[in-house]
Order: sequence, then C-alpha cells, then structure tokens
Amino acid sequence: MIRYLILRFLFPLLIFFLLRSIFRSFIYNANRRAATPAPRPRDVPAIGELKKDPVCGTYVSAAASITRTINGKTVHFCSEDCSRKYRVAS
Repeated sequence: MIRYLILRFLFPLLIFFLLRSIFRSFIYNANRRAATPAPRPRDVPAIGELKKDPVCGTYVSAAASITRTINGKTVHFCSEDCSRKYRVAS
C-alpha cells in the first residue's frame, strides 16, 4: 500500500515540482538578461593624463572624464553620479 502510494503519487509529484523549478529558473534568468541593456562603450583614447575624481578617488583619463568648472577651477569626474554628488556636497 505504501509502496503503491509512493510510486503512483509522491514520486511523480516530486518530479513535477523539480522540473517546474528548473523551467522557472531558466525563464527568470532569460527575462532578467533581456531586461538589462548592455552598457555602451565610450570612445576613449588609451593615452593621456590621469585626473583624480574628488568624490570617489578614482583616477580617470582627462580625455574621458566629465569636466565641470567650479569657482574657476576645472574639476574632473569619473561619472555623472560623482558630478551630482559633488554639486550637492558643495
């Protein structure tokens, strides 16, 4: 009786849940990859002077940096986020 219950009911149910979880993980990962766009590379020369970002301390090429003139001084940032943080802190 117990053997019949296991073979006819519990084992197929276990297989069903296992396969369902595998398919869900494939679908979740495929949707997640499709939802995030690939970052676009910037055309940046490989040579040049390095400038230090005053917010995060990252060194960035002067040609690739985002520059702002603040109080007559040119400040170089690695990203728009650092530029915004610097403006808020000032």
